[in-house]
Amino acid sequence: MQRHSSGAAEEASAPVLDINGARATIRLNRPKHLNRLQPDDLDALLKLFDRIESDPAIRVLVLTGTGRAFSAGYDLGSIAERAANAQEQTAGSAFEIVVNRLEDLAIPTICRINGGVYGGSTDLALACDFRIGVDTCEMFMPAARLGLHYYKSGIKRYVSRLGADNARKLFLTAQKISAAEMLRIGYLTAMAPAEALDEEVDKLATILAGNAPLAMRGMKRTINEFARGELDEAAADRRHRDSMRGAEIKEGIKAFAEKRPPKFGD
Repeated sequence: MQRHSSGAAEEASAPVLDINGARATIRLNRPKHLNRLQPDDLDALLKLFDRIESDPAIRVLVLTGTGRAFSAGYDLGSIAERAANAQEQTAGSAFEIVVNRLEDLAIPTICRINGGVYGGSTDLALACDFRIGVDTCEMFMPAARLGLHYYKSGIKRYVSRLGADNARKLFLTAQKISAAEMLRIGYLTAMAPAEALDEEVDKLATILAGNAPLAMRGMKRTINEFARGELDEAAADRRHRDSMRGAEIKEGIKAFAEKRPPKFGD
């Protein structure tokens, strides 16, 4: 049952939030401009992330786009305007904050890639835990063509998630790649024809929403810290010990013995 929808009464181009049961969906909403992100969108996304994370009933987030593209990335006009003033915060740093916040969101995240993914939006999608793309999607990272040295956390994410060789190819050649190649290098975790895309996303979202939220939150944090080479070993050990005494493991073991799906936090 749908609990809340946000965005209908707001400007049509603002990101739209829908909450349906344990699943939240954020939809980028500038279809005429291939969902190109503007400065106001960055602030809106941060507020939506906070709202989602503050609701314990939400167990999974799906991020997607409206129309025929996921996103054309951050508005190049805004980048040029900010670059003209050396004393002003760079567009990269503002965008970087949003992408890093998404990567560290407490709940698992799925990027539903409904079409092309370009520029900074390639990193936005990569910050999600899973990426399910339509088999006609494509991507490219044009930084080398634009004379832009990409921000360091974005490069680190490419390297840690795709490997150094694939990061070199995508950043240094600035060449477009197809959905099949995106799947091969691990950018996509799954690929589906357009008519089956929602089914694939729903299937994964249902699985994630049914798992133990505290255990997933802790393991996601540990995985991200491992990938970045920033593991807090004491905190990870503490989360493990706490889980062995927590309510989730009691329900999980009981449900396993009774041969039924577990009910966490209900």
